[in-house]
Amino acid sequence: MFKEKVIGLMTVAAMLGGSAAVAQELRLAPAAPPAHPAYYMYEHFAEFLAEESGGEMTGTILGPEVVALPQVKDALQSGLANVANGLPLYFAADFPQTGVAGDLALLGRDPHAMAWAMTEFGVNCEPCQEEFKNFGSVFLGAGSSDVYVLLTTTPVRTAEDLQGLRLRSGGAPYSRWAEHFGATPVNIAVGDQFEAMSQGTIDGTMASIVDMLSYRLIDVAEYVTMIPLGTYHVTSNFTTSLDTWEGMSLEQREQFVAAANRGDPQLTDRWAFQLPAEATEAVEANENIEVIQPDQAFLDASNAFAEEDIATRTGENELAADFAALVDKWTAIVEEVGNDPEALAARAQEEIWANVDLSTYGM
Repeated sequence: MFKEKVIGLMTVAAMLGGSAAVAQELRLAPAAPPAHPAYYMYEHFAEFLAEESGGEMTGTILGPEVVALPQVKDALQSGLANVANGLPLYFAADFPQTGVAGDLALLGRDPHAMAWAMTEFGVNCEPCQEEFKNFGSVFLGAGSSDVYVLLTTTPVRTAEDLQGLRLRSGGAPYSRWAEHFGATPVNIAVGDQFEAMSQGTIDGTMASIVDMLSYRLIDVAEYVTMIPLGTYHVTSNFTTSLDTWEGMSLEQREQFVAAANRGDPQLTDRWAFQLPAEATEAVEANENIEVIQPDQAFLDASNAFAEEDIATRTGENELAADFAALVDKWTAIVEEVGNDPEALAARAQEEIWANVDLSTYGM
């Protein structure tokens, strides 16, 4: 009788121990402060993770004082963070093939289309997958900014107005665009825009209108020229450490991917729609700032250069051509589905993740 009780207690203990082993509280690093769209996305992801796993997987969000962007690689590899907001272009030397998609920034006209194209590209691009594996991580989707415009201290109404201007550039495609129109691209950190503009070091920036609020450019910029330039879309929203991924059961991976897939469009929704609407409202209410609609000749010339630049990149690189084709595919899908994040996530589950073998993915 005593023996039977001992065996029974051991069985219960084993079952409880098994439950404890399954349940996981993951350390999540958006590598950004609460006001940033990435933090907003991670708050939603934590909710989705608990929902999809029935509470078996939860997340604790780490602030940027614990893991900032420069520490993402070390945080993932050391185990400080299980999941982090990784920016492949920030670690360009580690992601040359993944970064090919970033060289097509001037394709960006529809943020959701760019984000889902980047997600499908990253999932199916073999050299990109190898780069993430070497980084000690797994790629689980991307998001996108709104379409960049010109924020300047001098009016830009025509292409000729760009001659001689010094413009902050966020990447090679924007630098090529500026140089084509006679402007000088300046490579400075996004956080240095305000001081550079206020001191006259630069005449403006090629950036998201959200920067008018997030970097207080509303206090120094006098003109916003609504010339569509491109997007920032080479993100890895939920870069998951390989050790964490390998430790998950297949069911847990399915739940985790479902949560990440729902979380991905939250970044785009916040970064490309909610915040730009707030920034636009603030700009329009500011009597010291003029919003300029470019003349048709300027718009045509800008679009023509973008098309030429894209044709050059896709003609030279097969991966670039693959990404451009995915942008076309997802532009059509977004036109059909609309901008609702949950509806888009459901479509992406069908188009992308339903075709992935999660027992081997990322390994």
